[in-house]
Amino acid sequence: MVDFVELTELQKKTRRRRSIALALMLAALVVVFYVATIVKFGPAIFDRAF
Repeated sequence: MVDFVELTELQKKTRRRRSIALALMLAALVVVFYVATIVKFGPAIFDRAF
């Protein structure tokens, strides 16, 4: 027998806001890494030999 906890509406809203904030922070981190990579390679990233 498994008992589940029923969340209140306030707890559900709080959990959703926290999830959205975490997702936004993760997206921002991805953008920072992308920009840092582009800056590190500089203009040489466009000089590919085909």
